Amino acid sequence: MTASWRVSPCPFYLSSDQLQFFINLGPQLLSFYRALNRLYNESAKGIQPAWVSGYLDRGKPDALVQYSRMKRFRDALPAVIRPDVIPTQDGMVITELDSVPGGIGLTACLSHVYHDLDGGDSHLIGGRDGMVRGFARMLRSAQGEHEGGIAILVSEESKDYRPEMSWLAAQLREEGMRVWCVEPREIRFTENGLRLHIHDGEQPISVIYRFYELFDLLNIPKAELVQYAAKKAWVSITPPYKPALEEKSAFALLHHPMLRPFWEKELGPDCMLQLSAIMPKTWLLDPAPLPAIATIPDLRIGERAVANWSDLERATQKERRFVIKPSGFSPLAWGSRGVSIGHDMPQTEWVEALRNALASFPTTLYILQEFHKGRLFDMDYLDEGMQTIVRMSGRARLSPYYVVSDGKAELTGILATICPADKKILHGMKDAIMVPCALRPD
Repeated sequence: MTASWRVSPCPFYLSSDQLQFFINLGPQLLSFYRALNRLYNESAKGIQPAWVSGYLDRGKPDALVQYSRMKRFRDALPAVIRPDVIPTQDGMVITELDSVPGGIGLTACLSHVYHDLDGGDSHLIGGRDGMVRGFARMLRSAQGEHEGGIAILVSEESKDYRPEMSWLAAQLREEGMRVWCVEPREIRFTENGLRLHIHDGEQPISVIYRFYELFDLLNIPKAELVQYAAKKAWVSITPPYKPALEEKSAFALLHHPMLRPFWEKELGPDCMLQLSAIMPKTWLLDPAPLPAIATIPDLRIGERAVANWSDLERATQKERRFVIKPSGFSPLAWGSRGVSIGHDMPQTEWVEALRNALASFPTTLYILQEFHKGRLFDMDYLDEGMQTIVRMSGRARLSPYYVVSDGKAELTGILATICPADKKILHGMKDAIMVPCALRPD
């Protein structure tokens, strides 16, 4: 399948204040991942509440959970961080975090195109080569002292992203790096490690960039051999095999009142205040009954406190401005699948979505999240049929890409996806305009 979208004659412009927001956001999100990793590890050891790791491990195979907890991988974090940020009338809102994000190669390629078309004066965030060079720094940092090539492994489930990652690999080879985008079946396991056959012979593999979801491991050829090679330290894998760090329920943990002292200590007051403001309030949809005197923390329908999830079934359309979606480790948890928007559906469908989420709890954790409406932007695009420029009013999803190297998160580029105003779920689609972001010229 070939992806398509609308093309604009100009990038999506940000103010200097907005750009500073995104520059600051990278280190804050890296701090969040470090704290989340520590919270999970300490919960598994009984230092923090055991229910934290209990929720984050729900639905995962025991073998994968034990593998993710190995001491060798204890401090490993995602090396590419991409939040989905919605500009609203009240400021920026992060709807979710993605540590296995698509769009890396696409944003890099669009940066080349828009920079060259504008004669180098486009003020693109990250510049013409920021995405490619940042990704290269990240891979070199992951490689460390290991000798060998680098394999970007793209699964069958993620095959739609293979063209952009193949393009990125070609750009990295032009930078002098030995990087190839391959299918998992193309690697070969030997008693000394993983190897890859290329045009001029075989190369040992020192780094694997994982472009597949952990829920799909049973469908990944040679997945167990890749895990074994990482366990033996023959190869470095990023993002790490840590499903606990890929759960949307992390937002609920940030807002949970019992965990507030932990977050304040780990993040510091300024970072805690910022992330609490831009990460929407989120709740874990656990069907366990509450005591008669208890309510769900900070969840209200209008002015009424909520003590039972069934109270949400009777909420009016205006009152149910919430989103229900799988937390992670599910084919429905990526690509905007499995998302239900309360005020955008009939009450019968809302009730069905809520009950289905609660019934899925033994195997798949769902979350309830506040819905925040994006503000409108006017953007021009090329109508290929009419061969003319048309103006569209739409809502934007901004996806900044941060690469982590030497313990620091660096902004390398931002992809803007502007969807028609009637679309509630903002994602890449044929009716969306997709462009890189740039600093608005004076």
